[in-house]
Amino acid sequence: MDDRYILAIESSCDETAAAVVRNGREVLSNVIYSQIALHKVYGGVVPEIASRKHIEKINQVIGQALDEAQAGLRDIDAVAVTYGPGLVGALLVGVSAAKAIAFAAGIPLVGVHHISGHISANYIEHRGLEPPFVCLVASGGHSHLVIVRDYNEYEIVGRTRDDAAGEAFDKVARAIGLGYPGGPEIDRLAKEGNPDAIFFPRARVGENEYDFSFSGLKSAVLNYVNGCRMKGEPVCRADVAASFQKAVVDVLVEHSLHAVKEYGLDKFALAGGVAANSALRKAFEETCAEEGVEFYCPSPVYCTDNAAMIGAAGYYEYIRGVRHGYDLNAVPNLQL
Repeated sequence: MDDRYILAIESSCDETAAAVVRNGREVLSNVIYSQIALHKVYGGVVPEIASRKHIEKINQVIGQALDEAQAGLRDIDAVAVTYGPGLVGALLVGVSAAKAIAFAAGIPLVGVHHISGHISANYIEHRGLEPPFVCLVASGGHSHLVIVRDYNEYEIVGRTRDDAAGEAFDKVARAIGLGYPGGPEIDRLAKEGNPDAIFFPRARVGENEYDFSFSGLKSAVLNYVNGCRMKGEPVCRADVAASFQKAVVDVLVEHSLHAVKEYGLDKFALAGGVAANSALRKAFEETCAEEGVEFYCPSPVYCTDNAAMIGAAGYYEYIRGVRHGYDLNAVPNLQL
C-alpha cells in the first residue's frame, strides 16, 4: 500500500493544534498552540475566549504544520478533524477549517471522535501495538475504560458516574490553593508529601464493577481541608495532594487491571491528559509488570490534546473508507 498522509486538526478545548501524520504512526509535524496562560486567571477554560483564540490561530498553526512536514496540500490524502466531544464553539472552528481545506484541495474529509484520538495516540510511539487491548482514557472530561476490539472499534465497559478523574484533580487543586491546570500542580506537589498521611475513600459502584466515581473523594478532601481550617489546624498541602493522588491512582489501577483479567487480554494502554501523571504511569508500569501484562503509554505531549493523535485515528478511519460530507457539524456530546 502506498504511503498515506493525513492533515489533522484538533480544537476541542483550549489547544489549537495541527499535524501531518504518515500511515497513522509516523508524525511528520505536530504543532500545538496552548491557551493555558489565557485561562489561568479564570481558574478554568472560558469557552468564548477559547473559540476566539482558535479563530486567530488556526490558519497559522495549520500552515506551520505543513511547513514543518515539508508538505503542501497536493501531498495530503485526507483532512481529519475532531468533531466531538468538546466545546461547541471551539469544535466549530476546527471543523470549519477542515471542511474549507478539503473542499479547496478536493480531498476527503474525515471526522474523528476526540476519545478515539486519545486511544490512537498509543499507536504513534508503539509501532507494534495492535488491537485487541484494554485502554483507560482519563482526562478532564472523561474517565472511560474501553475494550479496543479493532482500530476505531470500541466497547466501553466502565465510565465515571460523576466527576472525571482530571476534573477531580482540578477541583482539589483549587481547594488547596494551587493553580490551573490542577493536574500538573498536584503531581508536582505530591512528590513532596506522604501518600499515606491521610486516608481518603475509594468509591466502588455496585451496579458496574468497572465504573468510577470521584465526587465522594473530592468531597472528602474538601471536608478534610475545611475541618482543619475550622479547628485552626495547619493543612499540609503536600500530604493532601499525595494522599488524594494515591486514592485516584489506586482506583484507576484496580479497575483497569480487573478488566484486563476478566476479558482475557494481555495488553493494557493508558491515554488522556491524566495519563501524563507520573504517579499513575509508575503505578501502572509496576502493576502490569507484576501481572505479566504488556503496558503502553504515550509520551506526555501525546497525552494532552494534540493533532497527531487525531491524525493516527483519522488514518484508520480513512483506510476503512469513512468519509464525511461538507455538512459535518460539531457534536459537543458525541458518544464513542
